[in-house]
Amino acid sequence: MGLNFEYLEGQTPIDEEEKLGLKVPIVSVKRELDEFEQKNIEDAMLWSLSNRWEARTVFSTEFLKKVHKQMFKQVWSWAGQYRMTNKNIGVEYWKVASEAKQLIDDAHHWYEYNVYVRLELAIRFKHRLVSIHCFPNGNGRHSRLMADIIMSHVYKQPVFTWGSRSSLPASEIRSTYIRALKQADRGEFGPLIEFAES
Repeated sequence: MGLNFEYLEGQTPIDEEEKLGLKVPIVSVKRELDEFEQKNIEDAMLWSLSNRWEARTVFSTEFLKKVHKQMFKQVWSWAGQYRMTNKNIGVEYWKVASEAKQLIDDAHHWYEYNVYVRLELAIRFKHRLVSIHCFPNGNGRHSRLMADIIMSHVYKQPVFTWGSRSSLPASEIRSTYIRALKQADRGEFGPLIEFAES
């Protein structure tokens, strides 16, 4: 397709076959793609604010797919569909459905039995979701919106700010986020919670 994108640390490259699913006009650089995706994501955020869902809806694999589709349906034909290729991070593609279902089952348990305080449940869910890497693209953004939906819909609490209050340059904010994710990989969730609230 001739699209040669440069990726930042932690971003997942899009395979050539996946690039064929691009629905927008000519895109030649990653910045242009990011702009199209951001517009679609903003629409999805408004959609999430204009609806109300209970825990049993939010904690379902159908809802995971529905949110991703809302976020990327104007840009990618495969929006809302689990990936069919392996990536530089995440589980093997054939494990995605079973790992996502296990996460949903665990989240129901966490919620029903108050295993974690609200914000920790949302952050643990987000971290596990991005670790599975369910979709070809947009997993970090999807997992953050899911955490926000858990806070706003399930718990009726304010959404996270995800570093937007920081005065640091965008590159340093991203580096802080990546470091916090890596610490969460080791079971240290404090820095990721702190980042989500910054």
